[in-house]
Amino acid sequence: MTALPVYRWHLAPDGLATRRQLRAMNLRPGGQDVVAELQRPRRKRGPLVAYLYRIDRAKPVRPMTPAKWAALAKANTARRTCPTCRRDAGYVIPPSVGACATCAYPLGLAA
Repeated sequence: MTALPVYRWHLAPDGLATRRQLRAMNLRPGGQDVVAELQRPRRKRGPLVAYLYRIDRAKPVRPMTPAKWAALAKANTARRTCPTCRRDAGYVIPPSVGACATCAYPLGLAA
């Protein structure tokens, strides 16, 4: 196994991009292997690492199908539905609370 080349932050050569950079170009890695690492040093902890992919081997992002849109809408509706009163709260219910504000704080003690 060969070691990956490591580049410092902002010093990667042209033609390589991170996943986020590929996504901003409407591309995806498309199954290709990581070709290099990008490291950003930090003071008291290990460096932040991002993996780099070749832009010329990246594939276009797959379009959203109507079935995917429907599944996403259903999942978001479930995140907004209070499990206690079964009403749409109008916002995503935090998992730490587990219920809408009306059910979680019945006496209006929400701070």
